[in-house]
Amino acid sequence: MQTVKKLFLRTALATAALAGLGHAPLAAAWEPAKPIEFVVPAGTGGGADQMARFIQGVAAKNNLTKQPIVVVNRSGGAGAEGFLAVKEAKGDPHKIIITLSNLFTTPLATGVPFNWRDLTPVQMLALDQFVLWVNEESPYKTAKAYFDAVKAAPPGSVKMAGTGSKQEDQIITVLLEKAAGKKITYIPFKGGGDVAVQLVGKHVDSTVNNPIEAESHWRAGKLRALCVFDKQPMPYKTKLTATQSWADVPTCPAAGLPVEYVMLRGIFMPPGVSQEQVDYYLDLFKKLRALPEWQDFMAKGAFNQTALTGSEFFDWLGKTEQMHRVLMKEAGFIAQ
Repeated sequence: MQTVKKLFLRTALATAALAGLGHAPLAAAWEPAKPIEFVVPAGTGGGADQMARFIQGVAAKNNLTKQPIVVVNRSGGAGAEGFLAVKEAKGDPHKIIITLSNLFTTPLATGVPFNWRDLTPVQMLALDQFVLWVNEESPYKTAKAYFDAVKAAPPGSVKMAGTGSKQEDQIITVLLEKAAGKKITYIPFKGGGDVAVQLVGKHVDSTVNNPIEAESHWRAGKLRALCVFDKQPMPYKTKLTATQSWADVPTCPAAGLPVEYVMLRGIFMPPGVSQEQVDYYLDLFKKLRALPEWQDFMAKGAFNQTALTGSEFFDWLGKTEQMHRVLMKEAGFIAQ
């Protein structure tokens, strides 16, 4: 009888243990334990800075993160300061960086010991366009009129403002020079906000700013959009000026300027982070991209809404790096 009692007791204890295991809480998915540092490898007011600060505000408003997002501009060395800071933060999941084309151009132009493969790719959020802008009071009413003027002007007399040296704005300017067969004087500034102000003040003749960097001045009737450097027109049809929407801006190739260029807006993390930590940010940006505020932001800035993750994003990065290597070699921008 005692043996039966012992057997019953052991069975009861085992059953209770299994029941306890069944009610054990599952391990919680990883979440940030402190504020998220959002690095911008560019100055304030530019396209990357505006997108980062938009994400910061929308995430807070919609309680998408339990920890605050803190935007930090690290523009030194054409963005090298920001990229190196994230590269050196190995294994730190509380640091992310938003990228633009200086992800490729800065290491190629400066020789700084950094490559995009040193980071952990998370997601392409969108592709950003470039628009050829002139002051609203400029005599150039069309892209063709501007291009014809460049070809007819004395070498170097047309002034183009852009963000940084040997980066995307100057690459586009060199492509325009080659197409026109005429030198353009390129004047670099720290960020796209400064570039737009220079054009409003008529200190330069033209710029190749991103749409969002000049949109407010365009709405105010101070700047004129001549063409977009893409093969397809922008799809946004809401009128932003009295007569034009982004969709009304012709493509540069269709207007007689044989130049195309789009720029990455993507998110990376330091090396050595776990897939679970990457997944947290993928989920964060999935929630963010589903919000109406995001759609409004995309329309305001006339973004190409291509979004890539995983191997597709990795492959795109490799091909785009090689494209920049070819363009910068042709322009003489590769560090010796």
